Amino acid sequence: MPIRFRALVACVLLFGASVAGADEARIRAAVEAKFPNAKLQTVRLVPGLGLYELVIDGEIFYSDAQFEFLIDGNVIDVKTMTSLTANRKREVEEEQMRKLAFPFKELPFDYAFKKINGNGARKVAYFADPNCGFCRKFETETLPKVKDVTVYVFMYPVIRAESVPLSRSIWCSADRSKAWDDYVLRGVSPKNAQACNDPVDKLLEFGRQKQIRGTPTLFFADGTRVPGAIRPEQMEELLARAERK
Repeated sequence: MPIRFRALVACVLLFGASVAGADEARIRAAVEAKFPNAKLQTVRLVPGLGLYELVIDGEIFYSDAQFEFLIDGNVIDVKTMTSLTANRKREVEEEQMRKLAFPFKELPFDYAFKKINGNGARKVAYFADPNCGFCRKFETETLPKVKDVTVYVFMYPVIRAESVPLSRSIWCSADRSKAWDDYVLRGVSPKNAQACNDPVDKLLEFGRQKQIRGTPTLFFADGTRVPGAIRPEQMEELLARAERK
């Protein structure tokens, strides 16, 4: 490439970067003015689209350079029929999980009860609401197929208000694991559970501090955090990866 042409290209690229930077600053200021309570995480130009990607409170939106229009929806690459938005959302979530990671040993294990499959050699922590439908799905479709694992169950009642007294009753039952399974798997509420010194309030505070926003949320021995119900093969992969580290 001739030196003059190379210099011209460099100038064009620098000008483009300057324009994009100015647009990003303008958009950031406009979003903060329009939505003062929202957390704007990133603003970036999407190559080839002429749109800017905005990550707001973990969700992905798109905007024109003047922030006159805000687009909520999927951008699909018609050549491959893949959702660029979905792929990007996974990247954002993975990055967020890395930022929120903490050592497995820092979990408050005194506030959990255990369920052991096989020899229990592998470890996973499981934050769950007894009224969480996805937790029930995880309990029925994934856990029975995963062998040789100890599951530390942390009751984290954030789905419904009635989950709080229910969690207290399960904790105060003579057999916590059985009381949990009776309710989650069979819909049978705890019977004759006397009030006791339960950890529910402490777990809710711990969850707020660690930004555990929903159930189920899983923590693996290598510090990996995974929100949502996962399939048996995914769980096996994550357990194996944690063992290798």
